[in-house]
Amino acid sequence: MDIDQPSSERVHPLVGGESLRSQTAGDTTGRLHPPTEEPSDEQLFKTFCDTEDTSAYEVLVSRYERELFSYLRRYVGSAEMAEDVFQATFLQIYVKRDRFEAGRRFRPWMYTIATNQAIDAQRRNRRHRMVSLDQRSGNDEEGDLMSVVSSEAPTAVENLEDEEAREWVRGAVDNLPETLRAALILVYHQGLKYREAADVLGIPVGTVKSRLHAALSKLNRAWTSTDQSELKA
Repeated sequence: MDIDQPSSERVHPLVGGESLRSQTAGDTTGRLHPPTEEPSDEQLFKTFCDTEDTSAYEVLVSRYERELFSYLRRYVGSAEMAEDVFQATFLQIYVKRDRFEAGRRFRPWMYTIATNQAIDAQRRNRRHRMVSLDQRSGNDEEGDLMSVVSSEAPTAVENLEDEEAREWVRGAVDNLPETLRAALILVYHQGLKYREAADVLGIPVGTVKSRLHAALSKLNRAWTSTDQSELKA
């Protein structure tokens, strides 16, 4: 089973009883109508807030089920804990729906709540483990984390098997301060833009960049000082 998805797939009602997938319908001439555009996250959430239409809320849950669970699985390092945090996140979104500011984007707001819930869960369980941070899923400013970390020591990297290098990165990232780890996972794995990561963390864009720079500097220094023979042992 895919570790980056909740243990059970949820089937949600569809907004207005109509499928959100692209559809065509025949008219009396036999021609097909163009596909109907899917509502945005913000439109769905506004519908839910204004009308208490739970089907709109459930579509949002379904839309972000795999993506958000994947993020939480990597952040907390446990599928079971990620499932709990996933549920807690959407419960908080439901409870705090009146606090959602007009003009704000839903996705960064959701990630803010999810990150706070993950931090709380880690503190409660005294766990601070993240996995699979060796590369990002998006195509934003920074690129592949392993490539960036190893850029100052390419020869050493070439002498290691890919899995050995990835295992080193996992351990090194795990030892970073929480503020630096959070910036890395949002930008490198989740593919958030600097502005989106800043919104999630509640800090200026410049601070996101400085934290990424500090994190990468620490990883590079650790990499160049590592005894490669020990890694291969």
